[in-house]
Amino acid sequence: MAGNRKMYKMPSETTAFFEKFRPLVADCTHADMVICPPFVNLPAAADAARGTRIEIGAQNLHWAKEGAYTGEVSAGMLLATGCQWVIVAHSERREYFGETEETALKKLCAALDAGLKPIFCLGEKLNEHESNQTHEVLGRQLRGCVGHLTPEQFGGIVIAYEPVWAIGTGRVATPAIAAAAHSFIRSYIHGQFGAEAAEACRILYGGSVKPDNIAGLMAEHQIDGALVGGASLDPVSFASIVNF
Repeated sequence: MAGNRKMYKMPSETTAFFEKFRPLVADCTHADMVICPPFVNLPAAADAARGTRIEIGAQNLHWAKEGAYTGEVSAGMLLATGCQWVIVAHSERREYFGETEETALKKLCAALDAGLKPIFCLGEKLNEHESNQTHEVLGRQLRGCVGHLTPEQFGGIVIAYEPVWAIGTGRVATPAIAAAAHSFIRSYIHGQFGAEAAEACRILYGGSVKPDNIAGLMAEHQIDGALVGGASLDPVSFASIVNF
C-alpha cells in the first residue's frame, strides 16, 4: 500500500501526519506500507517513520549519479535521505514533464543500481480507454521500458496500473476493469520473463482509490495493492485503506 502525496504538505505537516498515522497502522503486518512525499519532506518523513514498518519513497529521480542537471535529484541523494522506494513514470510526469519510455528505463536502471525499489507506473488516457486501446497502450509502455530489463532487474520492481482517466477525477475503474488490465500486464510478464516472475510481480492499482472502494478492488486476486493519491494525505483515510 503506497501513498503518493504529490506536491502537498510542508515538512511540519508531514511530521504531524506521521504522529497520527503511526498508531493507526502499528499492528499492520499484511502489507508493505510506503509513503512518497515531496523531495523537501523526505528527511522529515524518514525521521518520523524510523522504528516502524513504514517505508519512504520519492516521486521521481534522475538517471545520472551526478552532473549539471539543475533541479534534479539522483538515486544516491534519495538513499541519503532515508528513501527505500521511488516512483517512476507517473502519468503526471509523462504529461507535464516529458517522461518517455526511454527516460523511464534509464531511471529504473539507476534506481535498481543504487538499491532503490522502483514503482513503475503505466496506464491509458480517457480517449484511449473509450476507443478500446487499453491493451495496445499498456503493451507499448511495457515493451518500451520493462521489456528492456534483465530478469534480475525485473525482479526488483513493482508495477502500478493507473488509468489516467481515473487519477484525481473521482472516477475509478471498476474492480473488473482494473483486474482485466492487471491480467493483461501479468500475461505480458509471463511471456517476457516466465511464469514464476509473473506470479511474483506485485501489480498495484491507482486512480481515485478511497476507503469506500478499496475492499472491492482488493477482492480481485489480480490486484496486489494500491498506489493512493489524495486519500493518502489524511492519516485516518490512508490508514483505513491500509487496514481495509
